Amino acid sequence: MTTETSAAPSIGDKIKGVRAQLTSPGAPFEVQQLTLADGRNVATYRNAFQNLPQFINAGRAHGAAEFLVYGDDRWTFDRFFAAADALASRLQKLHGLKAGERVAIAMRNRPEWAVAFAAVALLGAVPVPLNSFGLSSELMANLEDTTPVMLFCDADRYARVKEAIAGQAIKTVVVDGEGGDASWAELTAGGHDGFAAPQLDSDVPALVLFTSGATSRAKGVESTHRAVCQGLFNIDFIGALAAITSPDAIAAIMARQLQPTTLSAVPLFHVSGLHAQFLVSLRHGRRLIFVHRWEPEKAAELIRKEKVTQFNGAPSMVQQLISLPGFEQPENSGNLSGVGFGGAGLHPRLIDDVLGKFSGRMSGIGFGLTESNGVCAGSSGRMFEAHPRSSGVLSPIIEVRIADLDGTALPVGAAGEIWLRGVTLMERYCGDTEATENAMRGGWFHTGDIGVLDDSGFLTIVDRIKDVINRSGEKIAAAEVESCLLQHEALEEAAVFSMPHEVTGEQVVAVVVGKPWSQVTPEALRDFVAQRLAGYKVPTQIVVRDQPLPRNPAGKMLKAAIRKECAHLMS
Repeated sequence: MTTETSAAPSIGDKIKGVRAQLTSPGAPFEVQQLTLADGRNVATYRNAFQNLPQFINAGRAHGAAEFLVYGDDRWTFDRFFAAADALASRLQKLHGLKAGERVAIAMRNRPEWAVAFAAVALLGAVPVPLNSFGLSSELMANLEDTTPVMLFCDADRYARVKEAIAGQAIKTVVVDGEGGDASWAELTAGGHDGFAAPQLDSDVPALVLFTSGATSRAKGVESTHRAVCQGLFNIDFIGALAAITSPDAIAAIMARQLQPTTLSAVPLFHVSGLHAQFLVSLRHGRRLIFVHRWEPEKAAELIRKEKVTQFNGAPSMVQQLISLPGFEQPENSGNLSGVGFGGAGLHPRLIDDVLGKFSGRMSGIGFGLTESNGVCAGSSGRMFEAHPRSSGVLSPIIEVRIADLDGTALPVGAAGEIWLRGVTLMERYCGDTEATENAMRGGWFHTGDIGVLDDSGFLTIVDRIKDVINRSGEKIAAAEVESCLLQHEALEEAAVFSMPHEVTGEQVVAVVVGKPWSQVTPEALRDFVAQRLAGYKVPTQIVVRDQPLPRNPAGKMLKAAIRKECAHLMS
Protein backbone atom coordinates (compact mmCIF):
# COMPACT_ATOMS: atom_id res chain seq x y z
CA MET A 1 0.00 0.00 0.00
CA THR A 2 1.40 3.42 -0.94
CA THR A 3 0.33 6.86 0.03
CA GLU A 4 0.59 9.87 -2.19
CA THR A 5 1.19 13.32 -0.84
CA SER A 6 0.50 16.39 -2.89
CA ALA A 7 3.10 19.10 -3.07
CA ALA A 8 2.56 22.16 -0.89
CA PRO A 9 0.96 24.99 -2.84
CA SER A 10 3.37 27.59 -4.18
CA ILE A 11 3.27 31.16 -2.91
CA GLY A 12 1.74 32.07 -6.26
CA ASP A 13 -1.13 29.64 -5.77
CA LYS A 14 -1.65 30.88 -2.20
CA ILE A 15 -1.81 34.47 -3.37
CA LYS A 16 -4.31 33.65 -6.10
CA GLY A 17 -6.54 31.87 -3.59
CA VAL A 18 -6.40 34.63 -0.99
CA ARG A 19 -6.88 37.31 -3.63
CA ALA A 20 -10.02 35.56 -4.92
CA GLN A 21 -11.31 35.28 -1.36
CA LEU A 22 -10.69 38.96 -0.52
CA THR A 23 -12.19 40.37 -3.72
CA SER A 24 -15.25 38.12 -4.09
CA PRO A 25 -18.84 39.44 -3.74
CA GLY A 26 -19.54 40.44 -0.15
CA ALA A 27 -15.85 40.31 0.85
CA PRO A 28 -14.08 43.33 2.38
CA PHE A 29 -12.24 44.10 -0.85
CA GLU A 30 -15.02 43.20 -3.28
CA VAL A 31 -14.15 44.35 -6.77
CA GLN A 32 -16.85 45.63 -9.09
CA GLN A 33 -16.92 47.06 -12.59
CA LEU A 34 -17.86 50.72 -12.87
CA THR A 35 -18.48 52.95 -15.89
CA LEU A 36 -17.01 56.41 -15.36
CA ALA A 37 -18.42 59.68 -16.69
CA ASP A 38 -16.02 59.59 -19.66
CA GLY A 39 -17.23 56.12 -20.65
CA ARG A 40 -14.28 54.13 -19.31
CA ASN A 41 -15.16 50.79 -17.71
CA VAL A 42 -12.86 50.18 -14.73
CA ALA A 43 -12.45 47.78 -11.82
CA THR A 44 -13.03 49.41 -8.42
CA TYR A 45 -13.21 48.43 -4.76
CA ARG A 46 -16.89 48.58 -3.77
CA ASN A 47 -16.12 49.53 -0.15
CA ALA A 48 -13.62 52.32 -0.75
CA PHE A 49 -14.48 55.82 0.46
CA GLN A 50 -16.06 58.08 -2.15
CA ASN A 51 -14.08 61.24 -1.40
CA LEU A 52 -11.23 62.58 0.72
CA PRO A 53 -13.41 64.25 3.40
CA GLN A 54 -15.07 60.88 4.11
CA PHE A 55 -11.65 59.25 4.36
CA ILE A 56 -10.23 61.93 6.67
CA ASN A 57 -13.29 62.02 8.93
CA ALA A 58 -12.89 58.28 9.61
CA GLY A 59 -9.79 59.16 11.64
CA ARG A 60 -11.87 60.96 14.27
CA ALA A 61 -12.67 57.61 15.87
CA HIS A 62 -9.15 57.39 17.32
CA GLY A 63 -9.71 60.28 19.75
CA ALA A 64 -7.10 60.54 22.50
CA ALA A 65 -4.59 58.16 20.88
CA GLU A 66 -1.28 59.73 19.95
CA PHE A 67 -1.01 60.57 16.25
CA LEU A 68 1.91 62.89 15.42
CA VAL A 69 5.32 63.34 17.05
CA TYR A 70 7.73 66.07 15.98
CA GLY A 71 10.61 66.55 18.38
CA ASP A 72 9.02 67.30 21.76
CA ASP A 73 5.69 68.27 20.17
CA ARG A 74 3.08 65.52 20.52
CA TRP A 75 -0.38 65.53 18.94
CA THR A 76 -3.33 63.28 19.68
CA PHE A 77 -5.99 62.67 17.03
CA ASP A 78 -8.31 64.94 19.03
CA ARG A 79 -5.79 67.79 18.98
CA PHE A 80 -5.19 67.27 15.28
CA PHE A 81 -8.89 67.44 14.37
CA ALA A 82 -9.49 70.42 16.67
CA ALA A 83 -6.84 72.37 14.74
CA ALA A 84 -8.01 71.13 11.33
CA ASP A 85 -11.66 71.99 12.05
CA ALA A 86 -10.76 75.46 13.33
CA LEU A 87 -8.65 76.11 10.25
CA ALA A 88 -11.35 74.81 7.90
CA SER A 89 -13.98 77.01 9.58
CA ARG A 90 -11.95 80.21 9.25
CA LEU A 91 -10.75 79.45 5.73
CA GLN A 92 -14.35 79.07 4.64
CA LYS A 93 -16.00 81.88 6.62
CA LEU A 94 -13.25 84.49 6.85
CA HIS A 95 -11.30 83.87 3.66
CA GLY A 96 -14.03 82.53 1.38
CA LEU A 97 -12.28 79.32 0.37
CA LYS A 98 -14.55 77.26 -1.88
CA ALA A 99 -14.65 73.65 -3.01
CA GLY A 100 -12.51 73.11 -6.08
CA GLU A 101 -10.12 75.99 -5.40
CA ARG A 102 -6.45 75.06 -5.08
CA VAL A 103 -4.33 75.65 -1.98
CA ALA A 104 -0.56 75.14 -2.02
CA ILE A 105 1.44 73.68 0.88
CA ALA A 106 5.21 74.22 1.03
CA MET A 107 7.03 73.14 4.18
CA ARG A 108 9.09 70.33 5.63
CA ASN A 109 7.34 67.36 7.22
CA ARG A 110 5.70 68.67 10.40
CA PRO A 111 2.26 68.56 12.10
CA GLU A 112 1.20 71.89 10.56
CA TRP A 113 1.64 70.38 7.09
CA ALA A 114 -0.83 67.64 7.99
CA VAL A 115 -3.31 70.05 9.58
CA ALA A 116 -3.28 72.34 6.53
CA PHE A 117 -3.80 69.41 4.18
CA ALA A 118 -6.74 68.01 6.16
CA ALA A 119 -8.47 71.39 6.57
CA VAL A 120 -8.24 72.18 2.87
CA ALA A 121 -9.48 68.72 1.89
CA LEU A 122 -12.39 68.83 4.38
CA LEU A 123 -13.71 71.88 2.51
CA GLY A 124 -13.51 70.13 -0.84
CA ALA A 125 -10.69 72.43 -1.94
CA VAL A 126 -7.68 70.89 -3.68
CA PRO A 127 -4.40 70.56 -1.75
CA VAL A 128 -1.30 71.23 -3.87
CA PRO A 129 1.80 70.03 -1.97
CA LEU A 130 4.96 71.62 -3.35
CA ASN A 131 8.51 70.29 -3.29
CA SER A 132 9.83 71.74 -0.04
CA PHE A 133 13.41 71.33 -1.26
CA GLY A 134 12.76 73.52 -4.30
CA LEU A 135 14.49 76.86 -4.71
CA SER A 136 12.57 80.04 -5.52
CA SER A 137 12.39 79.36 -9.26
CA GLU A 138 11.15 75.80 -8.74
CA LEU A 139 8.51 76.80 -6.20
CA MET A 140 7.31 79.64 -8.42
CA ALA A 141 7.07 77.28 -11.39
CA ASN A 142 4.83 75.00 -9.31
CA LEU A 143 2.64 77.96 -8.31
CA GLU A 144 2.42 79.25 -11.89
CA ASP A 145 1.32 75.84 -13.18
CA THR A 146 -1.44 75.36 -10.57
CA THR A 147 -2.62 78.94 -9.74
CA PRO A 148 -3.58 78.35 -6.08
CA VAL A 149 -5.55 80.97 -4.14
CA MET A 150 -3.60 80.39 -0.92
CA LEU A 151 -0.17 79.19 0.18
CA PHE A 152 0.63 77.59 3.55
CA CYS A 153 4.37 77.53 4.17
CA ASP A 154 7.09 77.58 6.79
CA ALA A 155 9.48 80.46 7.26
CA ASP A 156 12.19 78.94 5.07
CA ARG A 157 9.87 78.50 2.09
CA TYR A 158 8.29 81.93 2.65
CA ALA A 159 11.72 83.57 2.42
CA ARG A 160 12.25 81.88 -0.95
CA VAL A 161 9.01 83.12 -2.55
CA LYS A 162 8.18 86.31 -0.62
CA GLU A 163 9.53 88.73 -3.21
CA ALA A 164 8.37 86.72 -6.21
CA ILE A 165 4.72 86.53 -5.06
CA ALA A 166 4.50 90.15 -3.88
CA GLY A 167 1.49 91.76 -5.52
CA GLN A 168 0.04 88.46 -6.73
CA ALA A 169 -3.48 87.35 -5.84
CA ILE A 170 -2.38 84.59 -3.49
CA LYS A 171 -2.84 84.76 0.28
CA THR A 172 0.01 83.39 2.36
CA VAL A 173 0.08 81.84 5.84
CA VAL A 174 3.42 81.23 7.58
CA VAL A 175 3.07 78.49 10.20
CA ASP A 176 6.25 79.16 12.19
CA GLY A 177 7.21 82.80 11.78
CA GLU A 178 6.30 86.36 10.91
CA GLY A 179 4.79 87.61 7.70
CA GLY A 180 2.00 86.44 5.46
CA ASP A 181 -1.60 87.58 5.18
CA ALA A 182 -3.05 85.70 8.14
CA SER A 183 -1.86 84.33 11.47
CA TRP A 184 -1.57 80.56 11.79
CA ALA A 185 -2.17 80.77 15.55
CA GLU A 186 -5.39 82.74 15.05
CA LEU A 187 -6.60 80.50 12.23
CA THR A 188 -6.20 77.34 14.35
CA ALA A 189 -7.34 78.70 17.72
CA GLY A 190 -10.42 77.29 19.48
CA GLY A 191 -13.78 79.02 19.56
CA HIS A 192 -14.77 78.66 15.91
CA ASP A 193 -18.35 78.05 14.77
CA GLY A 194 -17.81 75.13 12.40
CA PHE A 195 -17.99 74.89 8.63
CA ALA A 196 -20.40 73.70 5.98
CA ALA A 197 -19.25 70.34 4.63
CA PRO A 198 -19.34 70.17 0.82
CA GLN A 199 -21.29 67.73 -1.33
CA LEU A 200 -18.64 66.28 -3.60
CA ASP A 201 -18.83 64.17 -6.71
CA SER A 202 -16.19 61.44 -6.84
CA ASP A 203 -15.05 62.57 -10.27
CA VAL A 204 -14.01 66.13 -9.35
CA PRO A 205 -10.37 67.05 -8.63
CA ALA A 206 -9.10 66.14 -5.16
CA LEU A 207 -5.33 66.55 -5.26
CA VAL A 208 -2.38 67.84 -7.27
CA LEU A 209 1.01 66.24 -6.64
CA PHE A 210 4.17 67.07 -8.53
CA THR A 211 6.32 64.53 -10.29
CA SER A 212 9.89 64.41 -9.08
CA GLY A 213 11.17 66.39 -12.06
CA ALA A 214 14.43 64.45 -12.31
CA THR A 215 15.15 65.56 -15.86
CA SER A 216 12.82 68.47 -16.61
CA ARG A 217 10.34 70.92 -15.11
CA ALA A 218 8.17 69.09 -12.58
CA LYS A 219 4.60 68.46 -13.73
CA GLY A 220 1.52 68.82 -11.55
CA VAL A 221 -0.46 65.57 -11.52
CA GLU A 222 -4.19 66.14 -10.97
CA SER A 223 -6.27 63.25 -9.59
CA THR A 224 -9.94 62.84 -8.70
CA HIS A 225 -11.40 61.87 -5.33
CA ARG A 226 -12.24 58.43 -6.70
CA ALA A 227 -8.68 57.86 -7.95
CA VAL A 228 -7.10 58.89 -4.64
CA CYS A 229 -9.53 56.95 -2.44
CA GLN A 230 -9.24 53.81 -4.56
CA GLY A 231 -5.46 54.08 -4.34
CA LEU A 232 -5.63 54.39 -0.56
CA PHE A 233 -7.93 51.38 -0.27
CA ASN A 234 -5.52 49.40 -2.40
CA ILE A 235 -2.83 49.87 0.29
CA ASP A 236 -5.19 48.11 2.71
CA PHE A 237 -5.69 45.31 0.19
CA ILE A 238 -1.95 44.69 -0.17
CA GLY A 239 -1.69 44.70 3.64
CA ALA A 240 -4.49 42.17 4.02
CA LEU A 241 -3.02 39.93 1.32
CA ALA A 242 0.39 40.02 2.98
CA ALA A 243 -1.04 39.38 6.46
CA ILE A 244 -3.02 36.31 5.43
CA THR A 245 -0.02 34.81 3.64
CA SER A 246 2.33 35.60 6.58
CA PRO A 247 0.43 34.47 9.70
CA ASP A 248 3.55 33.79 11.78
CA ALA A 249 4.96 37.26 11.26
CA ILE A 250 1.60 38.86 12.05
CA ALA A 251 1.31 36.81 15.26
CA ALA A 252 4.71 38.11 16.40
CA ILE A 253 3.64 41.70 15.69
CA MET A 254 0.37 41.30 17.59
CA ALA A 255 2.18 39.79 20.57
CA ARG A 256 4.17 43.01 21.08
CA GLN A 257 0.90 44.94 21.62
CA LEU A 258 2.36 48.24 20.40
CA GLN A 259 0.53 51.03 18.60
CA PRO A 260 1.64 50.79 14.95
CA THR A 261 4.23 53.55 14.54
CA THR A 262 5.96 54.73 11.38
CA LEU A 263 9.13 56.79 11.20
CA SER A 264 8.26 59.24 8.42
CA ALA A 265 11.40 60.46 6.67
CA VAL A 266 10.12 60.58 3.08
CA PRO A 267 8.55 63.87 1.98
CA LEU A 268 4.81 64.34 2.43
CA PHE A 269 4.70 66.03 -0.98
CA HIS A 270 5.18 62.66 -2.70
CA VAL A 271 2.73 59.79 -2.95
CA SER A 272 4.85 57.52 -0.76
CA GLY A 273 4.79 59.95 2.16
CA LEU A 274 1.26 61.30 1.68
CA HIS A 275 -0.73 58.19 0.78
CA ALA A 276 1.14 55.30 2.36
CA GLN A 277 2.21 57.08 5.55
CA PHE A 278 0.19 60.17 6.54
CA LEU A 279 -3.26 59.33 5.16
CA VAL A 280 -3.17 55.61 5.95
CA SER A 281 -2.00 56.39 9.49
CA LEU A 282 -4.79 58.94 9.91
CA ARG A 283 -7.41 56.43 8.78
CA HIS A 284 -6.19 53.51 10.90
CA GLY A 285 -5.06 55.15 14.13
CA ARG A 286 -1.34 54.72 13.59
CA ARG A 287 1.37 56.98 14.95
CA LEU A 288 3.74 59.04 12.79
CA ILE A 289 7.17 60.24 13.88
CA PHE A 290 8.30 63.18 11.73
CA VAL A 291 11.99 64.01 11.31
CA HIS A 292 13.27 67.40 10.16
CA ARG A 293 15.92 65.89 7.93
CA TRP A 294 17.29 62.42 7.18
CA GLU A 295 20.16 61.42 9.47
CA PRO A 296 20.61 57.63 9.88
CA GLU A 297 22.03 57.75 13.40
CA LYS A 298 19.24 59.99 14.68
CA ALA A 299 16.66 57.84 12.89
CA ALA A 300 18.01 54.74 14.67
CA GLU A 301 17.80 56.58 17.99
CA LEU A 302 14.15 57.49 17.35
CA ILE A 303 13.35 53.91 16.35
CA ARG A 304 14.57 52.76 19.76
CA LYS A 305 13.09 55.61 21.79
CA GLU A 306 9.64 55.70 20.19
CA LYS A 307 9.27 51.93 19.67
CA VAL A 308 8.85 52.42 15.92
CA THR A 309 7.23 49.42 14.23
CA GLN A 310 7.67 50.36 10.56
CA PHE A 311 10.16 52.22 8.40
CA ASN A 312 9.60 52.80 4.69
CA GLY A 313 12.03 54.93 2.74
CA ALA A 314 14.07 55.39 -0.37
CA PRO A 315 16.43 52.43 -0.98
CA SER A 316 19.42 54.60 -0.05
CA MET A 317 17.80 55.43 3.31
CA VAL A 318 17.10 51.79 4.09
CA GLN A 319 20.66 50.82 3.14
CA GLN A 320 22.18 53.50 5.38
CA LEU A 321 19.94 52.57 8.29
CA ILE A 322 20.45 48.82 8.28
CA SER A 323 24.20 49.27 7.69
CA LEU A 324 24.62 51.00 11.06
CA PRO A 325 26.70 48.75 13.34
CA GLY A 326 24.46 46.59 15.50
CA PHE A 327 21.22 48.01 14.14
CA GLU A 328 19.77 44.54 13.53
CA GLN A 329 20.17 43.62 17.22
CA PRO A 330 16.86 43.27 19.15
CA GLU A 331 17.68 46.11 21.54
CA ASN A 332 17.98 48.50 18.58
CA SER A 333 15.36 47.40 16.07
CA GLY A 334 13.46 44.60 17.79
CA ASN A 335 10.14 46.43 17.54
CA LEU A 336 10.39 46.93 13.80
CA SER A 337 7.89 44.73 12.00
CA GLY A 338 9.91 45.31 8.87
CA VAL A 339 11.35 47.82 6.42
CA GLY A 340 10.01 48.81 3.03
CA PHE A 341 11.27 50.51 -0.12
CA GLY A 342 10.42 51.34 -3.69
CA GLY A 343 10.51 48.55 -6.21
CA ALA A 344 12.61 49.87 -9.10
CA GLY A 345 16.37 49.84 -9.47
CA LEU A 346 17.15 47.99 -6.26
CA HIS A 347 20.53 46.34 -6.17
CA PRO A 348 20.74 42.77 -4.89
CA ARG A 349 22.98 43.69 -1.96
CA LEU A 350 20.24 45.77 -0.34
CA ILE A 351 17.67 43.01 -0.74
CA ASP A 352 20.10 40.39 0.59
CA ASP A 353 20.91 42.59 3.60
CA VAL A 354 17.22 43.05 4.43
CA LEU A 355 16.50 39.34 4.09
CA GLY A 356 19.56 38.42 6.12
CA LYS A 357 19.16 40.91 8.94
CA PHE A 358 15.35 41.04 9.14
CA SER A 359 14.20 37.59 8.12
CA GLY A 360 10.76 36.53 9.25
CA ARG A 361 9.39 40.07 9.47
CA MET A 362 6.99 42.00 7.26
CA SER A 363 9.55 43.76 5.10
CA GLY A 364 8.19 44.67 1.71
CA ILE A 365 8.43 46.37 -1.62
CA GLY A 366 6.16 48.35 -3.86
CA PHE A 367 6.01 49.92 -7.28
CA GLY A 368 3.77 52.74 -8.40
CA LEU A 369 3.88 56.28 -9.67
CA THR A 370 2.43 59.67 -8.82
CA GLU A 371 0.35 59.36 -11.98
CA SER A 372 -1.23 56.11 -10.71
CA ASN A 373 -1.62 57.25 -7.10
CA GLY A 374 0.97 54.68 -6.13
CA VAL A 375 -1.00 51.71 -7.41
CA CYS A 376 0.61 48.97 -9.48
CA ALA A 377 2.31 46.21 -7.51
CA GLY A 378 3.40 45.44 -3.97
CA SER A 379 4.24 42.67 -1.54
CA SER A 380 5.57 42.08 1.94
CA GLY A 381 6.24 39.26 4.36
CA ARG A 382 6.35 35.81 2.79
CA MET A 383 5.40 37.20 -0.63
CA PHE A 384 8.47 39.43 -0.62
CA GLU A 385 10.73 36.65 0.66
CA ALA A 386 9.53 34.31 -2.08
CA HIS A 387 10.17 36.85 -4.87
CA PRO A 388 12.58 39.44 -3.43
CA ARG A 389 13.83 40.61 -6.82
CA SER A 390 10.31 41.50 -7.99
CA SER A 391 8.30 44.64 -7.22
CA GLY A 392 5.37 42.64 -5.89
CA VAL A 393 2.08 41.28 -7.18
CA LEU A 394 -0.32 43.28 -9.31
CA SER A 395 -3.28 45.13 -7.87
CA PRO A 396 -6.77 43.84 -8.77
CA ILE A 397 -7.88 47.36 -9.81
CA ILE A 398 -5.13 48.12 -12.30
CA GLU A 399 -4.57 46.62 -15.74
CA VAL A 400 -0.97 46.11 -16.78
CA ARG A 401 0.28 45.60 -20.31
CA ILE A 402 3.88 44.67 -21.04
CA ALA A 403 4.21 46.31 -24.43
CA ASP A 404 6.59 46.00 -27.34
CA LEU A 405 7.89 49.10 -29.13
CA ASP A 406 4.85 49.11 -31.41
CA GLY A 407 2.42 48.71 -28.50
CA THR A 408 1.81 44.98 -29.01
CA ALA A 409 1.09 43.14 -25.75
CA LEU A 410 3.96 40.78 -24.94
CA PRO A 411 3.53 37.33 -23.35
CA VAL A 412 4.38 36.31 -19.80
CA GLY A 413 8.13 36.31 -19.26
CA ALA A 414 8.94 38.86 -21.97
CA ALA A 415 10.40 42.28 -21.14
CA GLY A 416 8.69 45.41 -22.40
CA GLU A 417 7.42 48.82 -21.38
CA ILE A 418 4.90 48.79 -18.53
CA TRP A 419 1.57 50.37 -19.46
CA LEU A 420 -1.13 50.98 -16.85
CA ARG A 421 -4.87 51.44 -17.15
CA GLY A 422 -7.40 51.80 -14.35
CA VAL A 423 -9.41 53.87 -11.91
CA THR A 424 -6.45 55.31 -9.98
CA LEU A 425 -4.78 57.01 -12.94
CA MET A 426 -4.45 60.79 -13.01
CA GLU A 427 -6.78 63.02 -14.99
CA ARG A 428 -4.09 65.27 -16.46
CA TYR A 429 -0.87 67.17 -16.04
CA CYS A 430 -1.90 70.67 -14.97
CA GLY A 431 -1.63 73.12 -17.84
CA ASP A 432 0.24 70.70 -20.08
CA THR A 433 -2.07 69.10 -22.62
CA GLU A 434 0.79 67.90 -24.80
CA ALA A 435 2.53 66.06 -21.95
CA THR A 436 -0.79 64.53 -20.91
CA GLU A 437 -1.48 63.24 -24.41
CA ASN A 438 2.04 61.85 -24.73
CA ALA A 439 1.75 59.95 -21.45
CA MET A 440 -1.88 58.80 -21.76
CA ARG A 441 -2.56 57.12 -25.09
CA GLY A 442 -5.74 55.17 -25.68
CA GLY A 443 -6.46 55.14 -21.95
CA TRP A 444 -3.06 53.60 -21.16
CA PHE A 445 -0.42 55.42 -19.14
CA HIS A 446 3.06 54.78 -20.52
CA THR A 447 5.34 54.52 -17.50
CA GLY A 448 8.71 54.50 -19.27
CA ASP A 449 9.71 51.53 -17.11
CA ILE A 450 10.68 48.16 -18.56
CA GLY A 451 9.30 45.16 -16.74
CA VAL A 452 8.60 41.45 -16.86
CA LEU A 453 5.43 39.79 -15.58
CA ASP A 454 5.41 36.15 -14.49
CA ASP A 455 2.50 33.70 -14.43
CA SER A 456 1.92 34.28 -10.69
CA GLY A 457 1.31 38.00 -11.20
CA PHE A 458 4.69 39.19 -9.89
CA LEU A 459 6.11 42.21 -11.71
CA THR A 460 9.86 42.73 -11.96
CA ILE A 461 11.33 46.04 -13.07
CA VAL A 462 14.23 45.65 -15.47
CA ASP A 463 15.13 49.25 -16.24
CA ARG A 464 13.99 52.62 -17.50
CA ILE A 465 13.67 52.90 -21.26
CA LYS A 466 16.06 55.84 -21.33
CA ASP A 467 18.60 53.77 -19.37
CA VAL A 468 18.94 51.10 -22.05
CA ILE A 469 22.33 51.43 -23.71
CA ASN A 470 22.73 50.47 -27.38
CA ARG A 471 26.36 49.47 -27.90
CA SER A 472 27.06 48.28 -31.43
CA GLY A 473 23.48 47.03 -31.67
CA GLU A 474 23.62 45.13 -28.37
CA LYS A 475 21.11 46.32 -25.76
CA ILE A 476 22.48 46.72 -22.24
CA ALA A 477 20.35 47.41 -19.17
CA ALA A 478 22.07 50.07 -17.07
CA ALA A 479 20.50 48.60 -13.93
CA GLU A 480 22.19 45.26 -14.58
CA VAL A 481 25.65 46.83 -14.70
CA GLU A 482 24.88 48.97 -11.64
CA SER A 483 23.79 45.87 -9.72
CA CYS A 484 26.99 44.09 -10.68
CA LEU A 485 29.19 46.98 -9.59
CA LEU A 486 27.37 47.26 -6.26
CA GLN A 487 28.28 43.69 -5.44
CA HIS A 488 31.83 44.99 -4.96
CA GLU A 489 32.34 45.35 -1.22
CA ALA A 490 34.27 48.62 -1.61
CA LEU A 491 31.47 50.53 -3.37
CA GLU A 492 28.72 52.62 -1.79
CA GLU A 493 26.92 53.90 -4.92
CA ALA A 494 27.03 53.45 -8.68
CA ALA A 495 25.38 55.13 -11.66
CA VAL A 496 25.61 53.64 -15.14
CA PHE A 497 24.51 55.37 -18.34
CA SER A 498 25.34 55.76 -22.01
CA MET A 499 27.56 58.35 -23.64
CA PRO A 500 28.32 58.84 -27.33
CA HIS A 501 31.12 56.83 -28.93
CA GLU A 502 32.47 57.31 -32.44
CA VAL A 503 32.82 53.57 -33.10
CA THR A 504 30.10 51.77 -31.12
CA GLY A 505 27.50 54.55 -31.19
CA GLU A 506 27.08 54.43 -27.43
CA GLN A 507 29.46 53.36 -24.69
CA VAL A 508 28.83 52.18 -21.13
CA VAL A 509 30.01 54.72 -18.55
CA ALA A 510 29.93 54.34 -14.78
CA VAL A 511 30.37 56.83 -11.96
CA VAL A 512 30.96 55.22 -8.58
CA VAL A 513 31.42 56.25 -4.95
CA GLY A 514 33.67 54.14 -2.77
CA LYS A 515 33.26 53.53 0.93
CA PRO A 516 35.41 55.78 3.16
CA TRP A 517 38.09 53.15 3.69
CA SER A 518 38.28 52.01 0.07
CA GLN A 519 41.03 52.66 -2.48
CA VAL A 520 39.27 51.19 -5.48
CA THR A 521 40.52 51.81 -9.03
CA PRO A 522 38.71 51.88 -12.39
CA GLU A 523 40.89 49.04 -13.65
CA ALA A 524 39.98 46.78 -10.72
CA LEU A 525 36.29 47.54 -11.16
CA ARG A 526 36.37 46.74 -14.88
CA ASP A 527 38.01 43.41 -14.08
CA PHE A 528 35.34 42.78 -11.45
CA VAL A 529 32.50 43.36 -13.95
CA ALA A 530 34.27 41.39 -16.69
CA GLN A 531 34.28 38.35 -14.42
CA ARG A 532 30.50 38.52 -14.03
CA LEU A 533 28.97 39.99 -17.18
CA ALA A 534 29.42 39.64 -20.92
CA GLY A 535 32.32 41.61 -22.35
CA TYR A 536 30.16 44.16 -24.18
CA LYS A 537 28.55 45.14 -20.86
CA VAL A 538 31.82 46.11 -19.19
CA PRO A 539 32.07 49.93 -18.79
CA THR A 540 34.60 51.54 -21.08
CA GLN A 541 34.92 54.45 -18.67
CA ILE A 542 34.65 54.41 -14.85
CA VAL A 543 34.90 57.58 -12.81
CA VAL A 544 35.58 57.23 -9.06
CA ARG A 545 34.38 60.14 -6.94
CA ASP A 546 34.51 60.80 -3.21
CA GLN A 547 31.19 62.66 -2.85
CA PRO A 548 27.71 61.04 -2.79
CA LEU A 549 25.86 60.91 -6.09
CA PRO A 550 23.23 63.65 -6.45
CA ARG A 551 19.62 62.66 -5.77
CA ASN A 552 16.30 64.47 -5.70
CA PRO A 553 14.16 64.66 -2.49
CA ALA A 554 12.40 61.41 -3.40
CA GLY A 555 15.73 59.57 -3.41
CA LYS A 556 15.94 59.19 -7.20
CA MET A 557 19.40 59.48 -8.68
CA LEU A 558 19.88 62.55 -10.90
CA LYS A 559 21.56 60.83 -13.82
CA ALA A 560 21.27 63.86 -16.09
CA ALA A 561 23.42 65.87 -13.69
CA ILE A 562 25.90 63.01 -13.30
CA ARG A 563 26.12 62.55 -17.06
CA LYS A 564 26.75 66.28 -17.58
CA GLU A 565 29.51 66.30 -14.98
CA CYS A 566 31.05 63.19 -16.49
CA ALA A 567 30.99 64.65 -20.00
CA HIS A 568 32.90 67.65 -18.74
CA LEU A 569 35.54 65.45 -17.10
CA MET A 570 35.94 63.26 -20.18
CA SER A 571 36.27 66.24 -22.51
